[in-house]
Amino acid sequence: MKGLKDLLLLGNPLLYSVSDPILETELPQVQHWVNDLHAVMEAIRAKYHFGRAIAAPQLGTMKRLIYMNIDKPVVFINPEFTFLSDEKFEVWDDCMCFPNLLVKVKRHKELIVRYKDENWQSREWEMKDDLAELLQHEYDHLNGILCTMRAIDDKSFKWRI
Repeated sequence: MKGLKDLLLLGNPLLYSVSDPILETELPQVQHWVNDLHAVMEAIRAKYHFGRAIAAPQLGTMKRLIYMNIDKPVVFINPEFTFLSDEKFEVWDDCMCFPNLLVKVKRHKELIVRYKDENWQSREWEMKDDLAELLQHEYDHLNGILCTMRAIDDKSFKWRI
């Protein structure tokens, strides 16, 4: 089982890599990956007091997998955005890969995501506001994009207090 020591930190070249789609034949491995993601997210919550979702590439698993656990666990396999609103909003974004740094970014206010769940069933979810922002952040990880790369300007960084 992976732990906090396995979390890739800002500057690790893997964080800037595009992840591969998960094949249906890899479905038996997904639960192991999800267990690792859950364990690391819980460790981040205990140490830094934040963490609602995590993407597989943050642990060096270069697969298109996102694990979210706010009030219940949700597994996103091969997520794709089918709609992004024109309306955006600004938010101070944080990331487990640099837990003490906040970055001001603009995110779409609404989106629709299509994905497979852990049983390989097709799902679709319309998200707004903070959930939409969260999923955009995690989705970026699948494409090798960090919120530092989306900073509004060169003054859009601050330390978490």
